[in-house]
Amino acid sequence: VQLQASGGGLVQAGGSLRLSCTVSGDTSSRYSFGWFRQAPGKERDFVASISWPRGRTDYADSAKGRFTISRDSSKNTVYLQMNSLKPEDTAVYYCAAEPRGSSWLRQRGPSAWGQGTQVTVSS
Repeated sequence: VQLQASGGGLVQAGGSLRLSCTVSGDTSSRYSFGWFRQAPGKERDFVASISWPRGRTDYADSAKGRFTISRDSSKNTVYLQMNSLKPEDTAVYYCAAEPRGSSWLRQRGPSAWGQGTQVTVSS
């Protein structure tokens, strides 16, 4: 499976962005998908995931109540809607895929990564 992330940019604190991750290659619906982010000088951290087949969502504490992950299988696209953005959300955001489930994706890391998209939140 190949993943292509887009939608990053520069936004003021309190603003919103929607990231998209287009899936190609093995587009069967058996993958769980997620988003991770990496700020300068920090490790790559889990942000959110959506499971297959039930679409159960999971969020890092920092994302709960502000971010929403969703998928549109007809478009082979996974989204991350980010609202009420804060300067500490500034990072490169990566989409990810894992056939062994969303728990595996979060705890052990995904088997496939997309390229990152930069999100910068100004204060």
